[in-house]
Amino acid sequence: MYFPLWPGQVYPLGASWDGKGTNFSLFSENATGVELCLFDEEDQETRLRLTEVDNFVWHGYVPGIGPGQRYGFRVYGPYAPEAGYRFNPNKLLIDPYAKALDGDIVHGPELFGYPWNAQEQDLGFSDVDNAHLMPKSVVIDESFDWEEDELLRIPFHETIIRETHVKGFTKLHPDIPEELRGTYAGMGHPAAIAYLQSLGITAVELLPVHHFLTHPGHLADKGLTNYWGYDSLNYFAPHWAYSSDKTPGGQVREFKQMVKALHAAGIEVILDVVYNHTGEGNHLGPTLSLRGIDNATYYRLVEPKPRYYMDFTGCGNSLNVRHPQVLKLIMDSLRYWVMEMHVDGFRFDLASVLARELYAVDSLAAFFDIVHQDPIIADVKLIAEPWDVGEGGYQVGNFPLLWSEWNGKYRDTVRDFWRGEHRTLAEFAYRFTGSSDLYQSNGRSPNASINFITAHDGFTLTDLVSYNDKHNQSNGENNWDGESHNRSWNCGVEGETANPEVLALRERQRRNFLATLMLSQGVPMLLGGDEMGRSQKGNNNPYCQDNELTWLNWDLKIENADLLNFTRQLIYFRRQHPIFRRRRWFQGRAIHGWGVSDIGWFNPDGGKMIEKQWQDGFAKAIGIFLNGEEITTPGPRGERMIDESFLLFFNAHYEMIEFIIPIGFQDRLWQTLIDTTQPRFVKNGQVYKGNKPIPVTNRSLVVLRRAG
Repeated sequence: MYFPLWPGQVYPLGASWDGKGTNFSLFSENATGVELCLFDEEDQETRLRLTEVDNFVWHGYVPGIGPGQRYGFRVYGPYAPEAGYRFNPNKLLIDPYAKALDGDIVHGPELFGYPWNAQEQDLGFSDVDNAHLMPKSVVIDESFDWEEDELLRIPFHETIIRETHVKGFTKLHPDIPEELRGTYAGMGHPAAIAYLQSLGITAVELLPVHHFLTHPGHLADKGLTNYWGYDSLNYFAPHWAYSSDKTPGGQVREFKQMVKALHAAGIEVILDVVYNHTGEGNHLGPTLSLRGIDNATYYRLVEPKPRYYMDFTGCGNSLNVRHPQVLKLIMDSLRYWVMEMHVDGFRFDLASVLARELYAVDSLAAFFDIVHQDPIIADVKLIAEPWDVGEGGYQVGNFPLLWSEWNGKYRDTVRDFWRGEHRTLAEFAYRFTGSSDLYQSNGRSPNASINFITAHDGFTLTDLVSYNDKHNQSNGENNWDGESHNRSWNCGVEGETANPEVLALRERQRRNFLATLMLSQGVPMLLGGDEMGRSQKGNNNPYCQDNELTWLNWDLKIENADLLNFTRQLIYFRRQHPIFRRRRWFQGRAIHGWGVSDIGWFNPDGGKMIEKQWQDGFAKAIGIFLNGEEITTPGPRGERMIDESFLLFFNAHYEMIEFIIPIGFQDRLWQTLIDTTQPRFVKNGQVYKGNKPIPVTNRSLVVLRRAG
């Protein structure tokens, strides 16, 4: 078929339809030639050689081409892996700026740039074509009727996040039509949204939705797959398999509709994004996109031996964030998802990789400078997973202004506290009050701390209190994969049990963790399904389990109704009381002249904590006073914020401890509101006054509200 080809424009990169035709644009600094490949409905390919090159951008305009057109690129240049070049025009390549793909990759030896069985492995050159196995990029019409929709911009201190997997959330939902389950449409279905609203969260943080790769090899051989999605192939296209609309570009419309529906319900959408590496893997991986477009530009190569890749991720490669074009790719992608897809923020997987301009992590890296100056991205929620697998990669507390962080130290400390580890009390106090030791010195607020007990990577909450050891045998890796140090405690029996005492303790521990999470300063993040007691049977790395092990079983709403209702009560309670979501740090002194400080720390006997007691390794109980009349920051209209005051008694000891109301508060009435020995908030709780002992059961938490 004949297509006229005009010079076209350098920018924007990718495929841009203007109503009359489509401009195609691809960056490759080291290529010697680029072909635009157009495919008809019978998969017949027409190749157009792009002859216009400006600023290393190969471009051309094809009149008459519009939405639905499928295409790809073939890129010419040297095939010299030992020098870092892996050009192979026999390989059809995905456009890095494609807004949609028309399917998933079909695995086969043709995907590799070298002969599959070559003795020299990747040094050989494959002359076998791969187009029949590759998804095609799709030209789309980006128009969409958003009506009045816009970013919700819920303040961080009012945010409550639920980490959610698009497919796993609705795959088994009985009230969603079967054809919509596990899709963007399922996520935006009224039944799914009604549940999220009833839970009370304000944001969903979606595991990766960028189009990703399921690797061949041991996963496919065992009938497993890349369920989590942390192997991106494209940073613009929504993952095709999550769409119920299989028409070309249908996933884009469906994703937008999902966001629109969630926004209408008051729920923000945060994306888990993976800009640290791609699914092309190491030097033995397939040639699918960036590797064949310009390997030496897009990836960090080992400088003495550029045949190999720097790997700070454990996934085979790392993006070359030192190169301006790679930074542009990332920033263009981020802006697209905000401006065109209306997402409210991002969680950056292994974000320390983005700070490695040379080898060490640098908080002044160009990526952070660009984000800080960008008027679009600087104004949305930015959350870092502040570590990678490279040397010096653990960077909790070291990210710059604008950034919040998954606070791994919060997770570890709270787990250790409730399982009764020694020397955790002082650390626990820091974590409970927002981790000022990590975030205050560089000007950040408590909202820099994303507090979490569990996440997709690791045990669920139920498994955290049911297993001492991981049980990942179903992953087919001899139980070698996954974290071996989980800070978990099985409460006396490994795994499932009918022992009523063990079950009661596990239920109490779950409530302890949830209550601590929702009462802590900072931003709470709940792992989806924890509110229903979801278990993965001790598997702490189910990245490959796209089945009932990871999908949310909605029967748990009935089986664990008490836990679900308790979680709802906690979330509602947090949203009611600004004392638990302060915008500024506690000062430890009286602010408004009442004579009582904004926070107080006490021994079980009612006396104030002294320095030596913070260091006592055996201490596992503490009382905390939160003064609702001493909130330093005004409300949204400048009004003074006044809340109720609370006493919180934490007992992580293995025996019951009697607490005494602190001196200075004994002339007031205090009523029990939460007791984690109970499956729900306490109605008409007991009222205390004076120095009458308050029994706090072993491994439990009691919250008293000032009643007079």
